[in-house]
Amino acid sequence: MSRYLALQHELARSHKTWLVTGVAGFIGSNLLEALLGLDQQVVGLDNFATGHRRNLDEVQALVGRQRWANFRFVEGDIRNLDDCRQACEGVDHVLHQAALGSVPRSIDDPLASNGANIDGFLNMLVASRDAGVQSFTYAASSSTYGDHPGLPKVEDAIGRPLSPYAVTKYVNELYAEVFARCYGFASIGLRYFNVFGPRQDPDGAYAAVIPRWTAAMIRGEPVAINGDGETSRDFCYVANVVQANLLAASAAAGARNQVYNVAFSSRTDLNQLFAALRRSLASHGVHYAPGPVYREFRAGDVRHSQADIGKARLLLGYAPQFDIAAGIAAAMPWYIAHT
Repeated sequence: MSRYLALQHELARSHKTWLVTGVAGFIGSNLLEALLGLDQQVVGLDNFATGHRRNLDEVQALVGRQRWANFRFVEGDIRNLDDCRQACEGVDHVLHQAALGSVPRSIDDPLASNGANIDGFLNMLVASRDAGVQSFTYAASSSTYGDHPGLPKVEDAIGRPLSPYAVTKYVNELYAEVFARCYGFASIGLRYFNVFGPRQDPDGAYAAVIPRWTAAMIRGEPVAINGDGETSRDFCYVANVVQANLLAASAAAGARNQVYNVAFSSRTDLNQLFAALRRSLASHGVHYAPGPVYREFRAGDVRHSQADIGKARLLLGYAPQFDIAAGIAAAMPWYIAHT
């Protein structure tokens, strides 16, 4: 039996209280769905800056009235320490997902990214420490690797940051390390690599590539590729991220106060991704004939990214179940139904 399956059985028998910040967002709402499905008590904190009430409504419909009764929502802002303290009351495990994502967004508005991703993160550390939570798991980012050329990416080799967003996520790791040293407050950071899946917003200037391209294909709109299409990423289906968060929250003491890559450990370039999405849509009767439109490379982007997940496998028991093909197949019905 895998460590994750054993953990799911264990959680179904023992009821804990979890705080998910950014609960109305893409990853946060998937964590909420998984935890309620395991009969856990969940507190959610969100200010709807990038999350949506419709995500909460969808989870409610999926889990049913009885399990939804185990959810308490706090509409608040991680930049407000009192909101963080209120959300942390009586909580066993914190899964901190709230942030302003997107490299381009941070370049356009570095102050907003700093406020949410650094000030908000520090507030959550303080509130969680003072509440005496059992575990604190936070969303780190593969952007921390910056201009380091090595592939695959290993946790102890990073380069210079290429965007304000990357700076903020690296500062999170530094703060977490300092809180461990100064206060004995343990945490785990999960460096996400290009997460995709249901409830990821396809619209807006900062939408991620998979939902944005899929929505454009469904609508018959042009698909734009930044650069020559040979830029590659390690795309990670959201169910793998849910697994990593739950494993991190239950990790042994020796596995804490560290950061881990969360990915599938494969590399797909943008031309391959375009073709894969077009094939998947065609299998559902949605045919997209045009080729992509190529434009300039985007500022702040790294050329290639792929994760080494050996550390997470060894210390957390992480075993991702969805490669990119399986993830696209699992997500496509949702994309079609919600476009």
